[in-house]
Amino acid sequence: MNESGERPGAHGRQIVVVTGASAGIGRATAHAFAARGAAVALLARGARGLEAAADEVRSAGGHALPISVDVSDAAAVDAAATRVEQELGPIDVWVNAAFTTVFAPVQEIEAEEFERVTRVTYLGFVHGTQAALRRMVPRDRGTIVQVGSALAHRGIPLQAAYCAAKHAIQGFHESLRCELLHDHSRVRVTMVHLPGVNTPQFSWVLSRLPRHPQPMPPIYQPDVAAKGILYAADHPRRREYWVSGSTAATLIGNKFAAGLLDRYLARTGYSSQQTDRPRDPDQPTNLWAPADDTDGRDHGTHGAFDDQATTHSVQLWASQHHGLLAAAGAAAGAVACALAVRRAGN
Repeated sequence: MNESGERPGAHGRQIVVVTGASAGIGRATAHAFAARGAAVALLARGARGLEAAADEVRSAGGHALPISVDVSDAAAVDAAATRVEQELGPIDVWVNAAFTTVFAPVQEIEAEEFERVTRVTYLGFVHGTQAALRRMVPRDRGTIVQVGSALAHRGIPLQAAYCAAKHAIQGFHESLRCELLHDHSRVRVTMVHLPGVNTPQFSWVLSRLPRHPQPMPPIYQPDVAAKGILYAADHPRRREYWVSGSTAATLIGNKFAAGLLDRYLARTGYSSQQTDRPRDPDQPTNLWAPADDTDGRDHGTHGAFDDQATTHSVQLWASQHHGLLAAAGAAAGAVACALAVRRAGN
């Protein structure tokens, strides 16, 4: 049972849906739930990636149900939710993690590319959320986790389509949370904001940059993101979580010094999102069709930056232990006061 009082699904097993589960953050999140025995429905487009992710879920101790679906198709997402409940049982947790993007300056992105990114990265979350709500609200239980980003609050150069979609998700999340609170619903929704993560997207993204794209440093492994998502799913009363010190610094800096960040990113945002090597003109493109389908290959959970990626986040630990830190702070304050009184008495 989690903090919202929810019980796991049929036969004592938690029923979880993860979109974008064939690679990267979604796949790492599926692993995390599987490690504690959950039944995980994996939703994504690519057949090879899905089957490999499903095998890993089974090896980790979970039950896997891979479903090939494009989250931009609302009817297909709802049909997938119906299948999950028919084959696994009532959905306890729905994690929206699917996305796509284009790396290019605004004037080099075609209108249909903006539309495609929006339909997958924003509307895909809407479709997943609505499918979950149709089933959770009548039962008055369930948790929806939106996988966000520091870029949901702070736009950066070369990622206008992605930043705009993540900003839209943030607004959607806030509206939905208000509605659920108004209705006194026990369905919970929370959002997890992430830093730059070492996922395969940088090897299959549609890019018009001269050099190979990379996450904005510092770079974290998908497993760090998955830990934050798992914790949020278990503690969904908080409206949002921030994973990593860089996420916290970005969101706080944008709140108090957005204009300075504009200028800083104008100077550094182009170079920090590209490696030193030229972009491969023959790299696969995942925007319109999956790069990990039957005619492609499984790209796995991690991207090409294992040698640079961090495997832990002190800030994530701190965000999960507010009570402990507050108690430690209070104790330190009490000791400081006692010492001050003692010195005054001397």
